[in-house]
Amino acid sequence: MLHKMLKDAFGIERNLVDKMLDIEKLLVDRFNEIDQIKQYNQYKVLNAMQEARLSDQHFNWTTGYGFNDIGREKIEEIYARVFSTEDAIVRPTIANGTHALSLCLSGLLHSGDEIISVTGEPYDTLNELIGLKGEYKGSLKNTGVIYKQIDFMDDGTVDFDAISKEITEKTTMVYIQRSTGYSFRPAVDIDTIKKIVEIAKEKNNKVICMIDNCYGEFLQEKEPTDVGADLLAGSLIKNPGGGIVLTGGYIVGKRNLIEEISYKLTSPGIGKECGLTFGLSRQMFQGLFLAPHIVSEAIKGSVFCSKLFEEMGYEVKPKYDAARSDIIQLIRLGSAEKVIAFCKGIQEAAPVDSFVSPEPWPMPGYDDPVIMAAGAFVQGSSIELSADAPIREPYIVYYQGGLTYEHAKLGALIALKNISKIN
Repeated sequence: MLHKMLKDAFGIERNLVDKMLDIEKLLVDRFNEIDQIKQYNQYKVLNAMQEARLSDQHFNWTTGYGFNDIGREKIEEIYARVFSTEDAIVRPTIANGTHALSLCLSGLLHSGDEIISVTGEPYDTLNELIGLKGEYKGSLKNTGVIYKQIDFMDDGTVDFDAISKEITEKTTMVYIQRSTGYSFRPAVDIDTIKKIVEIAKEKNNKVICMIDNCYGEFLQEKEPTDVGADLLAGSLIKNPGGGIVLTGGYIVGKRNLIEEISYKLTSPGIGKECGLTFGLSRQMFQGLFLAPHIVSEAIKGSVFCSKLFEEMGYEVKPKYDAARSDIIQLIRLGSAEKVIAFCKGIQEAAPVDSFVSPEPWPMPGYDDPVIMAAGAFVQGSSIELSADAPIREPYIVYYQGGLTYEHAKLGALIALKNISKIN
């Protein structure tokens, strides 16, 4: 029945279905490891909600300024508990992960301060804020912030010696991007983050260690704030939103840092005390509750995709049996035609807009044309199955998400089917 369904509905031939079944037999132990992490994180989230005494009264609306929005206060308390921090900002008015990161950087860094990005160049969409490109007068560089960067070593690992040499008493912030971004390297794992933080604090115990945690939540049993990071930020339409939150971002960390950032979010003297949740609090609670399970489904999809494309002769990162620190699967396809065919396959597998054919376009914030495939229930939700890539050598595609393993797997199969038609 399965062979017939996949052939009739999606055009997947028997030999590819048989390949899928063979691969899944090899992945049993790996999937069990993923389930163990899911189980731990599920109980961690549940315990945080119970200890915070979450009630259905926290799902109610407020209006106007949002004073005494008990739902907003409760979701921020629960996020602080889940991430082992003193305070949190969790708001639907944070547009995306880049916005959350920008609030942190622009809220905490001032003229004469020094930031060191120790994981190479940050994600493309932060370049104008930092001042690496563009003419934005309010960029960090144009307002007197000193920016330094330590690139990865040739093997894709963090250069600990360079970090130790570069950090001084003048350093204000050490910036760590956990996910791969548009690079071809492993994500930065918790043990590596812990070592970076230890080095930074030994060199300067006042330095702020900040993490871009996008795509990394619930991949391991610990989060960066469990190993000494002072601040981390991410998006609610990625991992922690569980695929049902409509919009928003979060920032968690030390109370004094959150207070400073809240003044940038609203206004000095107002901070966290205002700001509507627009009736979205129930979705934010439920999305967080579902997140460990949804993330595990997405990881299983990436593991399957890794093994499938590796067996077809493509270079992949990470490999199927490697430890993971973000949900992203990297596949070096070698040509623009294959990248486009892959993304079209992901779109064809979508429950929404499966009839749409994505094409590369000059997307704001990126240096190269970018193709993005995502037939999602929430626009731009990369915890739902999606794939994207800049159209540039060496033509790497970035596959991530999947609310169910079955859907993520199907996307990989259709993508491979499309690529196989290219000579």
